[in-house]
Amino acid sequence: MENKRLAPRAVPAAALAALAVGLALGGCTSREADNAPGVTASNVRLSAAQRQNIKLYAVAPSRFRRTLDTTGAVDFDNDQATSVLAPFSGPVSRLLVSQGDEVSKGQPLAIVDSPDFAAAVSAYQKALATARTNRRLADIDQDLVQHNGVSQREYQQALTDAANAEADRDAALRALVALNVPSSIIEAIGKGQSVSDPGGPIRAPVAGTVVERLITPGELLQAGTTPCFTVANLSRVWVIARLFGSDLAEVGVGNPAEVVTGVDAHNFPGKVDKISALVDPDTRAVDVRVVVDNTQHALRKGMYVRVLIHSRTETTGILVPISAVLRDDENLPFVFVAESDGSFARRRITLGSRVENQYEIPNGLRAGDQVVIAGSLFVQFMQTQ
Repeated sequence: MENKRLAPRAVPAAALAALAVGLALGGCTSREADNAPGVTASNVRLSAAQRQNIKLYAVAPSRFRRTLDTTGAVDFDNDQATSVLAPFSGPVSRLLVSQGDEVSKGQPLAIVDSPDFAAAVSAYQKALATARTNRRLADIDQDLVQHNGVSQREYQQALTDAANAEADRDAALRALVALNVPSSIIEAIGKGQSVSDPGGPIRAPVAGTVVERLITPGELLQAGTTPCFTVANLSRVWVIARLFGSDLAEVGVGNPAEVVTGVDAHNFPGKVDKISALVDPDTRAVDVRVVVDNTQHALRKGMYVRVLIHSRTETTGILVPISAVLRDDENLPFVFVAESDGSFARRRITLGSRVENQYEIPNGLRAGDQVVIAGSLFVQFMQTQ
């Protein structure tokens, strides 16, 4: 069989012309895409009327004092809070106060049926009687020794017995005072009057507020070991704030501070009183103690608060009003900056500390930039159109 070669198909002239035009247009589109400006493509352009609602702020270096914004918890001022321990053993017969009650120094808080208390009263009665008897015998021996009725040795022994008895009397009296026995009962014993057992009162060692009641009726107390109440002066409290890393360089003892509760309309002024020398091994934070006046008792133990600590040294940096700062979909801060061509560009920034109604901007802006501080939400809306 004879092989035949196929002749190539003829391409119409119109098709060749269309292919050439397509290649030419494709090349032109590629070159235009390469030369298109990528930075200003998303910039916002406003009309003259729209620009009337925009307010700009000229960025310039400023001198200011940094404010550290952290959190803290309210605690008692432990210099003015006292844990009341049971002064004697026995069961609780009556509770006289509740948690939150205001008490004065020496006020009874509870009554305890205590054999220790009754024994202390009895010991004072006996010591008082013995001291009086021995002193009277010593006075009699003094008259007798002058008339050779007793020897000098017997007289000296009588004086020693009287002194020892009076020492025992004074010790028994101090024991009653330590047990907070009412002075009326002590005076009655001193006059030789019989007294009924009033029960042992647990008294407030200081004036303040009963912030903890740790006992119940019938509970058996152990002298010197059982905590019964906590009485605190709440006119001043501690706020324990936490700081990290480089923030510590901005804080020193005496720095002014403010406590923000979110409940009261005003902030509570305070002062840094102490900075811990230890670092929390779990959080790597350092505790900073702020002393705050609390005359209205608005701050309560355990309350979580916001703490603003103001630096006492000035620094230089760039500040912008908080109204200029917006956040994107990733919650990252940005501002709108006016460009030389009249458009507005979105620029990412880094937020530093807050200084009253401004933010410190460590990165993202430079002196001379024009930042939108009023109407920035409108500019953001226009950018999405």
